[in-house]
Amino acid sequence: MALHRFHKRVLAAAAVAAVAVGVAVAGNGTAEAATWAPPPGNATFDYQIGQAYTPPAGVTVVSRDHDASPAAGLYNICYINAFQAQTADASWWKTNHPDLLLHDAKGNLVIDKDWNEILLDYSTAAKRTGLMGIVGGWIDGCASKGFKGLEPDNLDAYTRSKGLLTQAHAVAYAAALSSYAHGKGLAVGQKNDADLSSASAHQAGFDFAVAEECADYDECQNYTATYGNHVIVIEYSKSGYTKACNSVGRTLSVVQRDVDVTAPGSGSYVFKTC
Repeated sequence: MALHRFHKRVLAAAAVAAVAVGVAVAGNGTAEAATWAPPPGNATFDYQIGQAYTPPAGVTVVSRDHDASPAAGLYNICYINAFQAQTADASWWKTNHPDLLLHDAKGNLVIDKDWNEILLDYSTAAKRTGLMGIVGGWIDGCASKGFKGLEPDNLDAYTRSKGLLTQAHAVAYAAALSSYAHGKGLAVGQKNDADLSSASAHQAGFDFAVAEECADYDECQNYTATYGNHVIVIEYSKSGYTKACNSVGRTLSVVQRDVDVTAPGSGSYVFKTC
């Protein structure tokens, strides 16, 4: 199951102004068929990365895991855990691509202890190429299913890498992801990491932002300075949601979800928008 990063606030996002519509350009300078556009601003949004279900009435933008199918007739964002290995997939990575997992100087795997996820190693161009051979397949699936946007999670994994990965490594990898996704007609969202500079975000190729708890942590302005109203705000507490509604609810997409992003019928399910 895809997991979000609601508690990771060491960093979160800002970059250069996003363009409303993009066009992929071939090496000879001619425009290709692929075009992309970010989610509409101030749209009613639902976060369904835990489990897909019929969107509530009025929802026009939804984010779902890349293993799920998009919701018919809506702007669908495809979630991928691009910078860390899903816990359930750890054995697959160890067996098939151990060289693409981050190891420390002693040969031990570097793990995000909060989520028990191994960090991927994108420290060199060769490693990033190897990862793109795998993650690119997920992006292919997103595009073929009809998703319109991409949400690559754990951009800030470098902050948990024991100094083995840098922001520059993350930006270079994000740029490869964005370039590939744009070629498939997908807009790409900056997920958290609000302290990323505008120049770095521009280099990474982001088109919009998905910001968890930016109102709770007084970070929403970091995103709007770059993306205008192409910012999706996800809050998990009542106080954070109220603050978001009062401060940015008239201009941004704001939703409150339960921290386990469950489906209707569960005892913890929460969905509110303003």
